[in-house]
Amino acid sequence: MPNYAGTLTSAKEYASLGKLEEWVHAYLLSDGNNLGFSDGLKKTERYFFGLANMPLALFTRCCGPEPEMKYRVHPGGFERKVTSLAEAVQNGADLPPMIVQYVNGGFELNDGNHRWEACHRLGVAEATVVVWITEKEDYEEFAARFGAYLL
Repeated sequence: MPNYAGTLTSAKEYASLGKLEEWVHAYLLSDGNNLGFSDGLKKTERYFFGLANMPLALFTRCCGPEPEMKYRVHPGGFERKVTSLAEAVQNGADLPPMIVQYVNGGFELNDGNHRWEACHRLGVAEATVVVWITEKEDYEEFAARFGAYLL
């Protein structure tokens, strides 16, 4: 098993060994700081599609200061984090992939909302994501519709 780091490079190393799910949980339990998400993913078997470079336009944030967000956060903290991540993106930082669920023909951005916003503001068109799926039908549909994006 490679040494874990909260980076795309580390995620790629894990994925090359068929251990992407292990990287996801290591990330969520450390750098991602999301024990609840990790625990929820473990409740049933999931399909983890390898890393994929996908258009950011396919995803919508669910976390932010706006009233319509599923997960509302303080505006000041959100802006500080987005600004910091935008600088990191501009400097070529090895940021972790975003984590998205494919369900019912669409995507839910589960982890990476601040990174998404930073990239969006910078005009970045694509980002690397980990896609997870619960239902076999969604798995087959994703493979048919979006499999070409896989690395």
